Amino acid sequence: MTSFADLSAWTWLIQFFIIVVALLVANLIRCNVPLFRRSLLPSALLAGLLILCLKPLGFFSTMVDKHVMEIVTYHALGLGFVAMALRNKKIKSATSTMKVVETGAVTASTYILQGLVGLLITVPLFLWWNNTDFFYASGLLLPMGYGQGPGQALNFGVTFASWAEGQGLVFHGSDFGLSIAATGFVIGSLVGVVYMNMLRRRGKLKVRERAEAEHYTLADYESEGEIPHSESIDKLTVQLSLVLLVYALVFVLMYGIQQLDLGDFGVKTLKPLVWGFNFLWGTLLGVLVRWVIGRLRKSNLMQREYINNYTLDRIAGTCFDFMIVAGTAAIDFNNLRGLWLPLVLVCTVGAVFTFWYVLRCCKKLYPDYQYEGFFSMFGMLTGTASNGMILLREIDPRFETPAANNLVLQTIPALAFGFPVLLLMGFAPQSLGNTLITMGIMVLALLLFAWFIFRKRKK
Repeated sequence: MTSFADLSAWTWLIQFFIIVVALLVANLIRCNVPLFRRSLLPSALLAGLLILCLKPLGFFSTMVDKHVMEIVTYHALGLGFVAMALRNKKIKSATSTMKVVETGAVTASTYILQGLVGLLITVPLFLWWNNTDFFYASGLLLPMGYGQGPGQALNFGVTFASWAEGQGLVFHGSDFGLSIAATGFVIGSLVGVVYMNMLRRRGKLKVRERAEAEHYTLADYESEGEIPHSESIDKLTVQLSLVLLVYALVFVLMYGIQQLDLGDFGVKTLKPLVWGFNFLWGTLLGVLVRWVIGRLRKSNLMQREYINNYTLDRIAGTCFDFMIVAGTAAIDFNNLRGLWLPLVLVCTVGAVFTFWYVLRCCKKLYPDYQYEGFFSMFGMLTGTASNGMILLREIDPRFETPAANNLVLQTIPALAFGFPVLLLMGFAPQSLGNTLITMGIMVLALLLFAWFIFRKRKK
């Protein structure tokens, strides 16, 4: 018989207690301390850093379970993408299809640039630096941490650690990747704010001084024909059930692929990535389920609308907040003792090149709103889409420029452009030779993307 007085029955809940208490305290600090409020650091990152600072304390170090925090990070990433994919897309302002495709190309090419910069640092370090705790392909975690966030940094960090172990190396990939992700949030927020203030002093930007209240109408909360908020089943319960149903299909798909006989390529390259792509499968299956529901509605086999965009937005936001807190809290500084040099070099040089490249791309693609485009893209490509939106709101609070729509709609073309490159994440860590081949492929891909982005356009 289960004893609820046993702490093992509370293990997972205790970790969530730690996360939510840290979130509430961090939000209180951010709202009342001007320094943090002006920095635009997300409350979730501040909460994670708060836990990270308290972990060295004896009592608190035993309270935070690194393994559970990593699991929360992994699943929060997948569930958040599922919730976003289930939303019925509603475009508030017009933007051209070509501009969306070009924005997707900027995203994919920045990932390639970040990966290339990372490898140009870590490969020479591996060859010339006598450290058995270091992995030559670890530079590829830069686009996962900066461009994708804690979830993907953790997924591929664990995968890289297993490849390194198979080659006789001890590489704490999860801690290395999560540290890059946390650094990316800080850089995206602080560098973005500093550059924004520089432009404002030069008279190039007009930044709103005080937060404006958001005005919602009934259409923002629900659309015509939706199920009632509370009848035999609550509307929130329906949305959570749909998200979990899709995520269950994600598990079935990943488990099924794992059982297939895919030959040498599948065993060495594809299968190790399957479980790390939970966010990708969640996006694809979420879109599929949304399409099926839409077809059922059109054929009148389903009389009511079960998808509520507002609630799904809240679910996705909650998942990403938990992901950031848990991902940051899962970092173990003890595992980074021999990795500070490559970590600092990768994060610093990666930030400089990301800033320079995104600024050049936005100046070329968005001549009428280059700064709005830059802050939204730079925030996303060093943190998450939420960071991009936070920075954008400071100079375009009503989303009057197409920058917000470009940021949202570029996901599909960026995924199409970047998927072949993601396959290299399973190819490169197999050997040093594979990593060098990957660097050559990335150089060619970056040149191709640069030609597409900076090409001359017909008037």
